[in-house]
Amino acid sequence: MRTILKRMIVALAAVALLGTGSVFASPPAPSPRVAEADDLAYLSGRASVLLAEIKKEAAELKLHADTLGSFAGSAQYSWQSHAHYLNRVKDHINAVGKRTAELQQIRYAVLPWQQQAITEVTSHAAKVAASTQAAIVYLNENKGRHFVPEYRDHLTAIADSSMDLKDTVDKFLDYEKTQQKFQQLQNELELGG
Repeated sequence: MRTILKRMIVALAAVALLGTGSVFASPPAPSPRVAEADDLAYLSGRASVLLAEIKKEAAELKLHADTLGSFAGSAQYSWQSHAHYLNRVKDHINAVGKRTAELQQIRYAVLPWQQQAITEVTSHAAKVAASTQAAIVYLNENKGRHFVPEYRDHLTAIADSSMDLKDTVDKFLDYEKTQQKFQQLQNELELGG
């Protein structure tokens, strides 16, 4: 049941942001193939680079999402202010989407922790994208009514999912750094296994 829900969220985000230039609608990932050791090392490194780029985008995304989250509790901001920050969030989530699309393409040849990171980051990004699209549609249709519970819920969901995205990518990159440090110490001490 949970897998079906995740698939529906990803599909919804892909369909919802198609009209706004989202990259979540990229072609499906290639079928798994047997990769050479050099390919595996390169693609694993590429996955780490993409995750680091997502980390930077997620930090910026979170700032704008937090601003929108604060708008949910106040009626003092104009619909133009809402639109400005929604567009900033959309730009960042689309940038994340480009990178997650590439990660999906190389998923078959990366380390297990990177595969898990791809799954979790994609899930959180899809939630941000879906909530952002819903908020944009609502605001476009209801410019004078941006303090109703339905719209505020979208803003809160954007802020919460953005935080989840940032925290998730941070933890996976911290894991990678810890693994590298462990390997370095193991090599320096000439410990086996």
